[in-house]
Amino acid sequence: MEIIVLDQGMLVSGMVLVISFILIFTETLHGYHRSKVAMAGAGVMILVGQYYGFYSPDEAFEAIDWNVIFLLACMMAIVAIMISSGGFERLAAQIGKFARGRQFLLMAIMGTAVTFLSLLLDNVTTVVIFGPLIVLIAQKMKVTPIPYLMAAALLSDTGGVATLVGDPPNLMIGSAVGISFMTFVEHLGIIVLAAWIGTLIALRFLCREELSKIPTGTFEEEIPYKDKSLWLKACFVLGLLVILFIIHDVIHWQPWMVAGAGFIILVLIAKHVEMEKVMTEVEMPLLIFFISLFIIVGGVEQSNFLQYIGQFIIEFVKEDLLMATIILMWVSAVMSAAIDNIPFTAAMIPILLSLESQGIDITPLWWALALGVGMGGNGTHIGSTANVYIVTVSERLAKKENNPDLAITPWKWAKIGLPVMILTLLICTIIMYFFFDYYSAPFSRIS
Repeated sequence: MEIIVLDQGMLVSGMVLVISFILIFTETLHGYHRSKVAMAGAGVMILVGQYYGFYSPDEAFEAIDWNVIFLLACMMAIVAIMISSGGFERLAAQIGKFARGRQFLLMAIMGTAVTFLSLLLDNVTTVVIFGPLIVLIAQKMKVTPIPYLMAAALLSDTGGVATLVGDPPNLMIGSAVGISFMTFVEHLGIIVLAAWIGTLIALRFLCREELSKIPTGTFEEEIPYKDKSLWLKACFVLGLLVILFIIHDVIHWQPWMVAGAGFIILVLIAKHVEMEKVMTEVEMPLLIFFISLFIIVGGVEQSNFLQYIGQFIIEFVKEDLLMATIILMWVSAVMSAAIDNIPFTAAMIPILLSLESQGIDITPLWWALALGVGMGGNGTHIGSTANVYIVTVSERLAKKENNPDLAITPWKWAKIGLPVMILTLLICTIIMYFFFDYYSAPFSRIS
């Protein structure tokens, strides 16, 4: 493998990345919303990229993962239509009645439902569906929704690692290496289950103060639909989407095409839905933030700075594969927490493929990469796309209720997400250590 030497362009791109993320994390101090900071960072990255010759406006446009952008936009529009039907209020009441004010039981029920859906859909789609429902339940119970919103993101991030389609990085790894759906489940199912249980236990401890409060709201009265016909049509479309998401690779449809098709079908069969009203519910600042984030990280990738950092694992791989596996898992987690797990995965795949082409056995490194970027995404509020959406939901609620305490700040996230990340990584490390022979054994690949 060719040795990558640090140059001035790499250093500058790294500085733009670091400064942008410091400002994003400290938005509550300087008062600039993260979308504004990201836009500024993206602009600077394009300018310095052109100056040093490693990044052009065309490459910046190509760096944007439009699949994620359109997927989010279409799913937010579908969920907005579902909310207007009043069906979520009825569903919230039914869940609330079953829980009978026991907050941890409610968290466990919601967390299990979110995780189960995350095994079949990607975690972004899952939290887009459950976010509004969680807010409605918390408002009805008159408790803070923060523990439930964070549980949804953390448990979907964790649970999604178990399957090929549950987490976008898994799909990238599976596509690059030829790992089947069942191979992913067989290798990561048990280890993710252990991490998921650990996450739920950790949430019980970390959110004990909020969960110990007795809810004052009840679910005694019957809540009628605002538009039952629209709710049933939306549920039909949502069920169709689940099927299409599961088989999207077979029919050669990108996830955004599935979501787009669902949105088109829903607005056609529910012809009285007003498009202008639906579009006002689409979080444009969130989409702009992601577009800008992709441009920033794309510049760092184009400068080869991430590849420069990644090449230092080569010697560890050659000397001690077990230690290299554990180190990669932790480094992947830390980097994914800092820059989002999708771009880091994109940077690491060619490095690992290059090692494999040299005849080096790196089988366990693929599982370490999947676990690291999956669990690492829990560490910060921008560690995964699902996290950013949940934070946006909380901020919108805080603004609507004129209560800043309802917003999930970077510090609030770190107090819960960071311990969860460390705990799940420790669990994965222990299991990987004792069952290393299993994870290092060759697996059949899809040609």
